[in-house]
Amino acid sequence: MPRLSITVERFPIAGKFVISRGAKTEAVVVVATIEEAGFRGRGECVPYARYGETVESVAAQITSVRSCVEAGVDCAELQALLPAGAARNALDCALWDFTAKRRGVPVHELAGLPPPVAVTTAFTISVGAPAEMAAAAARARERPILKIKLAGEGDPARLAAVRAAAPEALLIVDANEAWTQADLERHLAACAEAGVALVEQPLAASDDDALARIERIVPVCADESVHDRRGLEFLRERYDAINVKLDKAGGLTEVLAMTKQAETLGFGLVIGCMVATSLAMAPALLTAASARFVDLDGPLLLERDRAHGLAYEGSLIRPPSRALWG
Repeated sequence: MPRLSITVERFPIAGKFVISRGAKTEAVVVVATIEEAGFRGRGECVPYARYGETVESVAAQITSVRSCVEAGVDCAELQALLPAGAARNALDCALWDFTAKRRGVPVHELAGLPPPVAVTTAFTISVGAPAEMAAAAARARERPILKIKLAGEGDPARLAAVRAAAPEALLIVDANEAWTQADLERHLAACAEAGVALVEQPLAASDDDALARIERIVPVCADESVHDRRGLEFLRERYDAINVKLDKAGGLTEVLAMTKQAETLGFGLVIGCMVATSLAMAPALLTAASARFVDLDGPLLLERDRAHGLAYEGSLIRPPSRALWG
């Protein structure tokens, strides 16, 4: 009979991670572990306050379905037991890992996918004063893709400073809902001037209707506006791409279905993450090869990763070892 355990782990961030909503200095993750007869499967999630989650609420959600998990629930059945979100992600990824190890085959074979390949990730530059961001971009200028966090007021100056410091890098930006409809077109023009390739979630999810009424001179990507497959059709007039995250979608099972539907609808894909360890990144790598951008730099932002972590060669990510996941 499988046994489920839940742990909370903390990993210090190298420096601090700053977005428009605030700063943090550590990644707090919840890990679900399923074990039986020497086989162990793990899944890691990050409770996110923006979506009403706390460590306590996520742990309680996982605990609420313990009896079902220990009775042998599978990934398909899990979808009906918990809503999309961090708790279901941890359990779903743990079930994929456990099932693969018990059957002696890799997860990609279970899912009917090709083997994961090495991919290039974006590297995040936290929001700050233009000079601070320019210094950070200069230190990372050899990385091919930089993801620039923005905050609204003063963003044109931030963009100009970063571009001057890293003239060869491909830039994508993430406003984390910090722009307003009044400054939307002005900020998009600044992005175009800086040669930005993609703008992520410029407006609040509750106030993004203006995106359907303007010329999007830079492609715009939904993040906070999209969680799982529900509502994808509705977003077609507002966004050119979607950021798919395991923690939002509630696990690999939904992400596989979501990416397929998104591609059918014509969305470009960004495979994203929260700030977390390699255990949280590994399942996302299964879908990364088809993405326009990969944003799985979470472990690069930490002072230390967990054991058997992903191999990062600069911004190139190698597929995980089975000791980590899958």
